[in-house]
Amino acid sequence: MRTVDIIERKRDGAELSREEIEHLVMGYVRGDVPDYQVSAWLMAVCCRGMSQRETFDLTAVMASSGETLDLSGVGWPVADKHSSGGVGDKTTLIVAPLVRARGVAVAKMSGRGLGFTGGTLDKLESIPGFRVDMRPTQFLQQLSREGIVVSGQTPDLAPADRLLYALRDVTGTVASVPLIASSIMSKKLAVGAGALVLDVKVGSGALMTGLAEARELARLMVEIGAAAGKRISALLSSMDQPLGCAVGNALEVVEAIQTLRGEGPADLVELSTLLAGEMLFLADAAESLEAGQRLALEALASGRALEVFERWVEAQGGDPRIVGSPGLIDQAPFREIVESPRAGWVQGVDARKIAAASLLLGAGRARKGDPIDRRVGVVLRAKGGAEVQKGQPLAEIHAADAAVARKAAADVLEAFTLGAAPAVPVATVLERLGPDGL
Repeated sequence: MRTVDIIERKRDGAELSREEIEHLVMGYVRGDVPDYQVSAWLMAVCCRGMSQRETFDLTAVMASSGETLDLSGVGWPVADKHSSGGVGDKTTLIVAPLVRARGVAVAKMSGRGLGFTGGTLDKLESIPGFRVDMRPTQFLQQLSREGIVVSGQTPDLAPADRLLYALRDVTGTVASVPLIASSIMSKKLAVGAGALVLDVKVGSGALMTGLAEARELARLMVEIGAAAGKRISALLSSMDQPLGCAVGNALEVVEAIQTLRGEGPADLVELSTLLAGEMLFLADAAESLEAGQRLALEALASGRALEVFERWVEAQGGDPRIVGSPGLIDQAPFREIVESPRAGWVQGVDARKIAAASLLLGAGRARKGDPIDRRVGVVLRAKGGAEVQKGQPLAEIHAADAAVARKAAADVLEAFTLGAAPAVPVATVLERLGPDGL
């Protein structure tokens, strides 16, 4: 078959066969199909969409384009989670120890931050010595030994996704629900965990700003996972204001430790225990979702999850002393307090504007490969629903120098909306989606 014929068929709105999709994707991986033809096909997909069957086939082809992991010999049920990206989302650092503390293994391959979304790997690398570049054999060995492992994606795992994503990033073809869903799910299917929970963010600080669009993405990913034999569900969680209080890599690690010590912000505790409860339920370690969350809360209150976190850090080469002494994590040298200009009630804190301030400080990347400063970021001292007085701290800026701290402080102040009356509280989780029978 000719590649140009496949491009033209998708351009005209036709449904492609599995063989046509495989010809194009695997030809690109092998170097037989040039990037300009794949770019044309990606744009056709963005304009014409894909059927459910096409999306399933694309996901399967991408998942099988390289190595896949066999987790059958681990000895525990294995669960995984994925977040679509948000501001201040450090849930993996909390959820993984919660789930492991209740007898379910966690195997997760994570990514780095790009734009306003933070990357789990960048957060973990804020821990002195922590290794995220594990080979598949090392990944499996630690999973079998410790029952918990989080690492970067290896070059041989779903290489089609890595190549296609890089092309989408520079051709204006990122914003396609079938392409987003197949990208996420191909990596998850290649890892091979039997239970998978998706955390799809909705709001100003999320890739999906509208509920309908987020629901479409979540439903499609759940259907892909269910068709592949996974026990899978998705939570649609609010991202109109940052999750927790800390935004910035090292700052978020410290907040995760505080949360595991029982001192975390209410919204972060709620979402983390709900996600952990979902994973325990899907892995058959809890008889219901409610029972799963109770088990997670018990692991948090007893300190067992904190102990798991400490062992996990040490197993991946990190300094376990950070659990008792978070000050061992590098800190930014400058602080700037953002004060409330008047008395009132905080109506909300725009997550996108806080993320923009963090980018200005150097906490994130405008392009892949950009260097970041893991020390810097923003710590909120008030969130939606709080009553504040004039001059009361709204946020604290952590910066590399005083000049950039002052610039970021102005942006942070713009993120706060103050009013004369209490704000209407926003639910942490907006919806739950699962396949039939869950």
